[in-house]
Amino acid sequence: MNCEERTHYCGELNKKNLNQEVVLLGWVRRQRDLGSLIFVDLRDRSGIVQLVFSEEKNPKEYAVAKRLRSEYVIGIKGKVLSRGEKDKNPYISTGEIEVLVSQIEIFSESETPPFPIEDDAIINEELKLEYRYLDLRRPVQSQRIQQRHKLLQIVREHLSKEGFLEIETPFLTRSTPEGARDFLVPSRLRAGNFYALPQSPQLFKQLCMVAGFDKYFQVVRCFRDEDLRADRQPEFTQIDIEMSFPTENAVMTMAEKLLENIFKEFSFEATFPVPKISYKEAMEKYGTDKPDLRFALELKTLNDLVKDCNFGVFRSALENGESIRGIAVPPGYPISRKEHSNLEEIVKPFGAKGVIIISRADGKPVGSLVKHLGEDLANSILNFLDVKDGGSALIVAAPYSISCASLSALRLYFGKALKLCESSKNSLLWVHRFPAFEWSMEESRWVSCHHPFTMIREEDIPFLEQEPGRIEALAYDIVLNGSEIGGGSIRIHREELQRKIFKALGFTEEEALQKFGFLLKAFKFGVPPHGGIAFGLDRLAMILMGCESIRDVIPFPKTTSGLCLMTSSPSEVDERQLKELKLKIDKEKN
Repeated sequence: MNCEERTHYCGELNKKNLNQEVVLLGWVRRQRDLGSLIFVDLRDRSGIVQLVFSEEKNPKEYAVAKRLRSEYVIGIKGKVLSRGEKDKNPYISTGEIEVLVSQIEIFSESETPPFPIEDDAIINEELKLEYRYLDLRRPVQSQRIQQRHKLLQIVREHLSKEGFLEIETPFLTRSTPEGARDFLVPSRLRAGNFYALPQSPQLFKQLCMVAGFDKYFQVVRCFRDEDLRADRQPEFTQIDIEMSFPTENAVMTMAEKLLENIFKEFSFEATFPVPKISYKEAMEKYGTDKPDLRFALELKTLNDLVKDCNFGVFRSALENGESIRGIAVPPGYPISRKEHSNLEEIVKPFGAKGVIIISRADGKPVGSLVKHLGEDLANSILNFLDVKDGGSALIVAAPYSISCASLSALRLYFGKALKLCESSKNSLLWVHRFPAFEWSMEESRWVSCHHPFTMIREEDIPFLEQEPGRIEALAYDIVLNGSEIGGGSIRIHREELQRKIFKALGFTEEEALQKFGFLLKAFKFGVPPHGGIAFGLDRLAMILMGCESIRDVIPFPKTTSGLCLMTSSPSEVDERQLKELKLKIDKEKN
């Protein structure tokens, strides 16, 4: 037999193929020996089909089938037959047919796999990643990678039809001083110098606009040397899009059309057009710039309500200029002492000292705090937060940013605990009007909230020198079910303003020229207004497929500590390579 002779994939076969001779290639899922008949499930990326080996009709092939074990790679030729009524399998697409084998070839044998190649197998995560190529054989994982391919094709086809050009940008570029840490690549030909792997194609896509390619896109690999989590990897894929002469609304409309097309093809329901809220409103109501709006539980500020209160925690917070904020927990979730301790553990990582709880039972406020506040004020707090009978108020007194982060975490906790989002529609949301700068205590300077190439509102330009904290950026993020799936901005296109931004960020003229001289030079030669957006493809795929981690939709992912268990990387390199690069490793322990 010859591998090129394949006529069908296993999962394609059905009753329309009855009595046809077919050639199939794939992996043995299992073999069942019933005496004169041997049944083999053959699997490829499309699905499974049942093979039949008959001792009476094809004794030579039957003898070979006796040797088959799980994960042997074989090719067969045979005839498609109908299964008997009682033998049909309604759980697979090929369940009405089987293939009577007339020829077989074993291409390769297999050792016993370290785990079953089955969807319902319980497998240690590290073992799965060590043998990722086996994990990818499992039908559920194979389908995820195929669905990822489908997503990529939809993106490319849609953007191409909309007049965008797919343009590749370099992977080896220079290190930038803003944002996450770069992965550095030493240069052999210029010893002591380094390339950096791009965190995004930001500057190159802007230069594409300078070059006159007014609609650019790229499905691009990006690299960030930062701490990992369930929805973050050191290398990831981005759908990168840039346009010339756009407004914020033009970019948003373009992005919504792309998402609407993707969601339609994936039967993923969401409402368009997408609503917008400001960053300030998002923080005030939900404590985060990526709120999950499938449920309510809005935050409210109690400062004015409790300003005359003598309760020590509240009085101290008000004297220190802090915020006293709370949310209402719906009825049906009594908060015990143990649960109270659990809630305090949730907020402590954000810097909050604790959670204050007032409950309502039989129409009255209850809890240890009531005696300190008085029943009237406790009742007023419950009414202000709209706490129903049987529900509770959760209150955090802390600096504004800490109260936001703490109550946002509590809001998400109860959203999941009370299953508030399970019966709700998917929620898309634009968050815009972000601050352009924030003060870094660590660096004692202003830093960009997005990146230093983000355009600021024209009316805010006068605040650059004295009040950068007042300035709003022309930036926007799109949020799906509480996860940011994309973000972008209108970019700076004027050289003098870009220089002012660098100065506001603490760059000297020399530093700005050293790091970004090529961009400033390009800005001397006629730059169109431009802007765009980038979508995290891995995160978008994860949500579309209902996965818990982006590792599930990446063919060969890293662990949460950045390791590839399959290839044992990162790894040491030999002295010869280091010598060529003029590098030495400091092996002294700190």
